[in-house]
Amino acid sequence: MSAPRPKHRQVVIWLSLQVLRAAMQRSVDGPVQTFDVRLALRCLLPHCPDRWPLLSFWDAAGATNDIGRAQGCTAGFNAIVRQLRLAGRYPDGAEERAAPANDA
Repeated sequence: MSAPRPKHRQVVIWLSLQVLRAAMQRSVDGPVQTFDVRLALRCLLPHCPDRWPLLSFWDAAGATNDIGRAQGCTAGFNAIVRQLRLAGRYPDGAEERAAPANDA
């Protein structure tokens, strides 16, 4: 099996970050250690030089304290994005280029 093409890789990274961003926003209301979050973190694993931001997000996602969970998910998410940017996998402004256009 051949490695995914760069465009496919970018789509996987962007979709994974969208799942984590949504979980981060939901983390205020309750734990977000769900299958979709686990899959998103797993998809990002080969693209992050360090594992600790992924583990940090997962650990925080299951925390029982509302404030700690929200802060931990936010910190983990920001660290994941930073890792991806340092690795050249998620350039600045990628959100605008990858987001689908809204036709009104």
